[in-house]
Amino acid sequence: MSDVDVHGPIDFVLLEFTGDKLTGRAAEELVNLVDRGIIYVYDVMLVGKDADGSPYLADLAEAAAGFENLSGARSGILADDDLAAAAEAMEPGSLAALIVYENTWAIPFVAAAQESGGQLIAGGRIPAQDVMEVLDALDTLEPTS
Repeated sequence: MSDVDVHGPIDFVLLEFTGDKLTGRAAEELVNLVDRGIIYVYDVMLVGKDADGSPYLADLAEAAAGFENLSGARSGILADDDLAAAAEAMEPGSLAALIVYENTWAIPFVAAAQESGGQLIAGGRIPAQDVMEVLDALDTLEPTS
C-alpha cells in the first residue's frame, strides 16, 4: 500500500474570536503548517453569530485578517448544516473559524500500522486549554521527596 492510498487522521476545530482580537496570526500559523506539509486544509468556513443569536456565513477574504489565503479551501466536507451546528457552540456577537484538516504528518505512521495489520480502534483528543490548565496546576504543587 503506498502512502498515496493512505490518509492521516482528519480533525476539525472551531476557533471562536471575540472583540477585536482577530489579528491574523492564527491564520498565518495555519498556512505555515500547510506550507511545511504538517497538515492539509480541506475546508475553512468563517461563521458569525449576530447579537440576537442568528448565524451567518462570513466571507473569509473580507472578514478575517489572514484567512483570505484560505478562502479557496472548500472541499465539500463541510455542508451548510455545519454552519448551524457551529453557531450553537458560539457566543452571540462572535466570529469563528471552522477548519477541517488532515494530519498529513501521520500518513507514514498510518501506512506502517496498516501494513503490520494494525487498525485504529479508539482515539481521542484533549483540548490544549485543558492540558495547559493541568500543567499549570502541577507546576504549583510542591515536589514530594
